[in-house]
Amino acid sequence: MTATAFSDLGTYDPDQTWTGFADKTWQVHKFGGTSVANADCYRSAAAIVEEQLGIVGNHGDNHNNRTSTEDHHLAVVVSAMGGKPKTTDLLLQSVEAAARRDQPEVENLLQYVLDKHVTCLQNLFPDRDEDQSNLKAIVQKDLEDIQDILKTVSLMKWQATRISELVSGYGELWSARILSKLLQNRSLERYEQELHESSGGDASLHDEEAPLLHHFIFIDARRIIIIDEEAIQDGAVEWDISKKKLQEVYEEETANLKADGRNTKLHFVVTGYVASNTEGVATTLQRDGSDYSAAIMGRLLQSTNITIWTDVDGVLSADPRRVPTAYAVPEVSYNEAMELAYFGAKVIHPKTMQPAISSNPQIPIFIRNTFNPKFRGTRIYTSSVTTTQSDSCVCGFSSIDRMALINVEGSGLIGVQGVARRLFGTLESLGINVVLISQASSEHSITFATSEDHAQAAKEAIEEEFHKELNQNRISNIDVNSPCSIIAAVGDGMKDVTGVSGRFFSAVGDAQINIYAIAQGCSERNISAVVATAQSTRALRALHAAFRLSHTTVRVGVVGVNELGESLLRLLETQRRHLWDAFEIDLQVCTVAMDSHDTDIFRLKNENGDESITLTAIRNAMKAPSEKSESKISFKDSATGEVIKSSHGDLGPLRDNLFRVDCAHHVVFDCTNDPEASMFHAQWLSSDVHVVTANVTGISGDKTVWDAIHAAETARGKLSAQYLREVTVCGGLPVISTIRTLLTSGDKIRRVDGIMSVAMSYIMFRVSPPPEIARNGKFDQKCTNGAFHGDIGKSEDFGKQVLFSQAVKEAVAMGLTEKDISLDLSNEYGACVLMVLAKELGLDRNLTRDEIQQHSETLMDIPQGQALDHQYFEGAIDEKIQARVTAAAERGCVLRHVGSVDVASQSVGIKIVEVPNSHVFATTPPSCECVRFFTHRHQPYPLVIQGPAAGADCTSSALLAELLRMMRSKVGPRFGILARTNSSTYLK
Repeated sequence: MTATAFSDLGTYDPDQTWTGFADKTWQVHKFGGTSVANADCYRSAAAIVEEQLGIVGNHGDNHNNRTSTEDHHLAVVVSAMGGKPKTTDLLLQSVEAAARRDQPEVENLLQYVLDKHVTCLQNLFPDRDEDQSNLKAIVQKDLEDIQDILKTVSLMKWQATRISELVSGYGELWSARILSKLLQNRSLERYEQELHESSGGDASLHDEEAPLLHHFIFIDARRIIIIDEEAIQDGAVEWDISKKKLQEVYEEETANLKADGRNTKLHFVVTGYVASNTEGVATTLQRDGSDYSAAIMGRLLQSTNITIWTDVDGVLSADPRRVPTAYAVPEVSYNEAMELAYFGAKVIHPKTMQPAISSNPQIPIFIRNTFNPKFRGTRIYTSSVTTTQSDSCVCGFSSIDRMALINVEGSGLIGVQGVARRLFGTLESLGINVVLISQASSEHSITFATSEDHAQAAKEAIEEEFHKELNQNRISNIDVNSPCSIIAAVGDGMKDVTGVSGRFFSAVGDAQINIYAIAQGCSERNISAVVATAQSTRALRALHAAFRLSHTTVRVGVVGVNELGESLLRLLETQRRHLWDAFEIDLQVCTVAMDSHDTDIFRLKNENGDESITLTAIRNAMKAPSEKSESKISFKDSATGEVIKSSHGDLGPLRDNLFRVDCAHHVVFDCTNDPEASMFHAQWLSSDVHVVTANVTGISGDKTVWDAIHAAETARGKLSAQYLREVTVCGGLPVISTIRTLLTSGDKIRRVDGIMSVAMSYIMFRVSPPPEIARNGKFDQKCTNGAFHGDIGKSEDFGKQVLFSQAVKEAVAMGLTEKDISLDLSNEYGACVLMVLAKELGLDRNLTRDEIQQHSETLMDIPQGQALDHQYFEGAIDEKIQARVTAAAERGCVLRHVGSVDVASQSVGIKIVEVPNSHVFATTPPSCECVRFFTHRHQPYPLVIQGPAAGADCTSSALLAELLRMMRSKVGPRFGILARTNSSTYLK
């Protein structure tokens, strides 16, 4: 997904400023632990700070190139050094080790902390021994103090919270000192160079002529941020006292700068996480305290924005580890951000936003990536893309895992007052947090979700509280269902869009996921559902795609790398990007079986990427290593995919290679015409794999196979995988879908007949063409402005009669026949088609394909087990058929190969019919098929479907169209895209 430009996201202007603390304009930038994990990270952070001040380039920029951002003063808030392990974690572990009296472990941990910082200092200040020594001395002195504190812990064997907070806060002190010294050194170097360039070293320049020195000072936040620890658990800020403290620190530092005499601008480098309580004792701001520190400083300074620099591009639409297509949302509201944060988004804690929201004016918060600073990130402010963009109502999805669902059920709950109070009061007394509550209006049950770790204790407490009701059977049971996950859809725009809940639950249902409980508040900002943890990733991906936050991935398997299979693979490769753009559907070919017999099965080597198998990749896998060429089969230009070949006796492993629990949609294309392949159709359907088949032989044969397929596709009603078989009859013509439409609309079909074999259509047209047929072609060429390209308009000769053997030769050369032409001429293929139609019309109970073939008419006797070519028909057979054609022509007719299913008489068969020269069957062009539907409503004239159905490319297009029709019913286009995605220009 491409992030929307910020200029289009509401009324906030990113360049908007206002005067804040001390009549200055301030910005707050906070760097997390990952942003200052080592020396290189510190340099990157320093470069970002300089860029925010309009200092472009390295040290040598002329001061006349200053940008408007120099009007800002910065407060840079810093976390402790991150990396693995984090400094804060090491310090807390040292307290734990001291409480265990594990003195060697304490010394090892503190030495690791020292080494971590010394290594960073040596890399940051290689030519500044004094800076190294001074900062190292500070760290060493503080570590000695920590050791003294830990001796007390060891003696008492007591890990006091106050001591842990004191010790853990040292990391921020060191980190802020390091960054302030780095920024100050770079600023002084730049200042001296600019001074030399502008004045030749003359320090007597007027202020307006002198270069600007950005002065960075280290500020211990414990001097400014004062919290009341008794007010709330995380500490309530004493705003008046803190502002007074800030004023004192500011006046002290500005006085020092005035004494310096240079043209300076003051900036703060502030420790995150730490603060002081109202008694002046050091404390911390607890979880995500550094972000909270930045927000507090933002409100105290009345800054124009607060930027949190971290290791992700912003607030993501979902967890990228579970939804690879998740992206940074360009804009979310404060409320949306809090909802996402509560439901597991790790970018920002809800309490961080409180100071920004309560500030006047409210302060926008930006989440940006230290390692991708050019990306604008996410803006958290009053508005959201879900309310400003018409095609977006959900900004993201989040989840909470390791949950348990507890259901209290019984008739004794109905209409009884105080039940909920007793239930949740019991949980409160144990300190058990309830995350979600669901109750039906019948009051027969109360369902709630809590942490899996607390589930058993909660159940026991409820049983004790309601023991009388349980003994009297007024409460029938108390059930615990775990492990569960809560999936939440978040968006301010949901309240203004109808059908959001329907889309949510349809997406989950299509992904074959059962919902245990649901909850939604009247604000309509959040829809939550509880599902099994094993299905949570699948649910997230299905929902993310359903609400157009990403594409919908369909994992594709192809059986049969024959002419049709190769055409389909080429089509899937060439159309992949167009389908992504038009429908946001990604058809990813993940496994390919060469045929249905002694099968070579190919699968992707990288099963977690976005690669797709192509013909080139398959051919490479079959070559010797020295013969292989590169095959790019990924959306990423630099990615090349590899396939792995394995040999099996049948198609059994195909499903295992294809199916992934975290993907909601799987499909197999059967491009064979083998009964062996159809034996697996029911198995695939039962495994939630859709089947798109061109295999008419397979499904028209053994009745047990068809019964198994029918049972599998109807086993779970609308939730069953779909069996798409349109292509088995007349290629891409909508014959089966027309039958279903007619029947479901209440019409009664009396008869279906037509030319249903493309091979026999061509052969019979060439043998017995209608008179002056070429005139039709010339007319079509003239009136369609060249759009018509049919054979009958190319020359007068094409409308002339040829011998049967010549017609067969041409049909074989054009690829219109089966590999064995006897299948077409003996009506075996035609009988398969009629059998499928009979099944659709419910006439297959006492009918078999062989019976249809036996009762059908052929032009000649076809020898069994003999390979035939056109030469077999030369001579006597040509003369016999020619005589029959001549006789028909004398009666003003032509010969046509017509199959029919008569519902009234329940007769099914094929006949060689003499039809009048003007009849629709007579004028049906060669290699085209024509089907008529005689119904109760369509009279006195039948409904006619006519068109070309020849060739692998036509059939592969029909197979793909079948899948797209199904997926569009599940996914649907964006608002405003429906019209243009109907255009065939997308299928280039």
